[in-house]
Amino acid sequence: MTFDIAAVCGELAPSGELRVAINLGNPVLAQRDETTGNLGGVSVALANALAHELGIAAKLTPYDAAGKVFAALEDGLWDLAFLAIEPVRAEKIAFSSPYVSIDGTYLVRMDSPFHKASDLDGQGHRISVGRGAAYDLYLSRTLRHAQLVRGETSASAVDLFLEQGLEAAAGVRQPLERFASSTPGVRVLADNFTEIRQAIAVPKARKIAAKFIESFLSHFVRDGFVAQALVESGQSDARVVLPNLPTSPI
Repeated sequence: MTFDIAAVCGELAPSGELRVAINLGNPVLAQRDETTGNLGGVSVALANALAHELGIAAKLTPYDAAGKVFAALEDGLWDLAFLAIEPVRAEKIAFSSPYVSIDGTYLVRMDSPFHKASDLDGQGHRISVGRGAAYDLYLSRTLRHAQLVRGETSASAVDLFLEQGLEAAAGVRQPLERFASSTPGVRVLADNFTEIRQAIAVPKARKIAAKFIESFLSHFVRDGFVAQALVESGQSDARVVLPNLPTSPI
């Protein structure tokens, strides 16, 4: 499939610049340099590459939680975002194929009796989550007995786990493991409660833009761009997902 770039830009970036929501709540995909304040990670690399393909400028706006990115859609504050695929979000968002897969698991205390993710779904068990995160939405659908305690961000969910003596904190494996390696008395479970599929998102009505994004992403996954961006940002443990569709010229 070939594309009319002017038509794509008119739908995807009607203001003339590509307004991109960067979710810092998932440090596997996006990070902020503590010294310079610059944004980095695979989300930022893909956003800049897409803007370059279209010949327009990218305006990156950071958010500290995925739930806040989704909420900002209501106010029309972004044209493009990087979020996990979730049915609730798909009511208002057109998602690309997934390009990265991330493990959702639990942080527990070292002396906790829990050793499998399924052990946590018990009566009276309390699990902290970042409000609106992919794993919050997933656990809200699937837990039968455990209670969710929501923090405003993924980081504050870990704080709640410690401060309130909760049974577990849910989150993305890599940052939880980094936290556990520097914090005595906690550990991360060996298995996962879900696989979180990360995708590029556009507002649902932008159908031409969504098709272009799918073609763009297929090309940039297959040529190794995504894998290299993960390595350069120190996130090589994340799994790159090959798209289902063949590469198309863009």
